[in-house]
Amino acid sequence: MWVFLVTEIMFFGGMFLAYTLYRYKYPDAFAVASNHLDIRLGGINTAVLIVSSFTMAMAVFSTQVGKRRNSIVFLLMTMALGLTFLGIKAIEYHDKYRDSLIPGTLIPGRPFSPNPHELHLPPGMPIGNVEIFYWIYFAMTGMHALHMIIGVGILTVITILAVRGRFSPEYHAPVEISGLYWHFVDIVWIFLFPLLYLLGRHLEGHLG
Repeated sequence: MWVFLVTEIMFFGGMFLAYTLYRYKYPDAFAVASNHLDIRLGGINTAVLIVSSFTMAMAVFSTQVGKRRNSIVFLLMTMALGLTFLGIKAIEYHDKYRDSLIPGTLIPGRPFSPNPHELHLPPGMPIGNVEIFYWIYFAMTGMHALHMIIGVGILTVITILAVRGRFSPEYHAPVEISGLYWHFVDIVWIFLFPLLYLLGRHLEGHLG
């Protein structure tokens, strides 16, 4: 499991490196794009995942002490919070689709063509630089969402096994391993939120 987590850290680390390099190269464009993200939804999702980390930890603890009923309840709560996160992220993606902020030609017939006035794009700033931000945004949040979906799937299996009484204080390794994975995915978002939603927001109104 630890080897897997190390490979995941390296995978997301590459994305964080790409973000850092491009943000250094196009700071104003990244600030403009970041200001267009919905910080309210991003903040709610951050709170949702923090709570889900707590419920996941309680699920592991309940399994360790032999409280199967509590373990099942906390597992279900964790999955519900994960699905809530994905639902909110889907709303954000829909907003980006509505505003033509899907980069490239990922959506046939709907290329990246936002309204410069809605983006508060300063005169002379290439729209392509802003598009780079959204390429990175969708790559990072999309991969994170995929990991969340996988996590919910794993917890579904773990919950079924818990209902069948497969775990006990003597044998609970699968629950612990699932918890490690869930916490890792949560931690990734804790880094994504400030980088994508918060960094550069203080520049709003001072560009151009």
